[in-house]
Amino acid sequence: MTYPIDISEEAGVRYLHFGSLWIQGAMRIARPWHLELDYTREMMASLLMRDDSRFPRKVLLIGLGAASLTKFLYRNFPLSKLTVVEIEPRVVAAARQFFKLPDDPKRLNIVIADGAQFIAENDKSYDLILVDGFDEAARPGELDSLPFYQMCRARLNDNGVMAVNLLGRSRGYAASLQRLRDAFDTRALAFPSCESGNVIALAATGADIRIGLEDLKEQAETFKAETGLNLLPTLTRIEQAQTCPGGVFYL
Repeated sequence: MTYPIDISEEAGVRYLHFGSLWIQGAMRIARPWHLELDYTREMMASLLMRDDSRFPRKVLLIGLGAASLTKFLYRNFPLSKLTVVEIEPRVVAAARQFFKLPDDPKRLNIVIADGAQFIAENDKSYDLILVDGFDEAARPGELDSLPFYQMCRARLNDNGVMAVNLLGRSRGYAASLQRLRDAFDTRALAFPSCESGNVIALAATGADIRIGLEDLKEQAETFKAETGLNLLPTLTRIEQAQTCPGGVFYL
């Protein structure tokens, strides 16, 4: 059965649905480059993990949705080349028609494919991999499996970072996080759950990430000035969850 692609609007925000009230993406119409949903903002905390002006130059996004993450990176990281893998061509069409997905083949490569199959068959490497793919019933399928996470790790460059949207609303996310930790030799952690029930997990390769919280907050201030995105609330929640012993974020 093919699910419908539905668009709704409320209070200046346009939403993407897959045949249900479940929100698959959102865009504030007056600010199309803004990250409207809190979990998408938290996924961008991955950009603070490497203190390198060249990070990230090559980005893989699995799952397009309303193109929020894609548009944010496209606008704020003009030297980055983005590859987006989306299994449903109608989602791409909706993103172009209703959510201002840019048309720029030189910087933005849209691939219609199954994300897990793409990772398995493609030998290119990336600095940053973002995974936010669900079906109409909010199930990630193979995108939440140990083999998939292992393949993602193999596709990351040295000092690469991965961010995954784990939906913890119904079944919890402990099993998903453990699969990620197994794939990355324990180098994975989950942020405290967002109000929406989304849990963002990060994983890393290469050199250890060891950043003092105060330094992270300074980076977040700079990031806010450059992009308009305020990651300080995310860092505050991390601090309150006592996941940074001694005031140091470690991954």
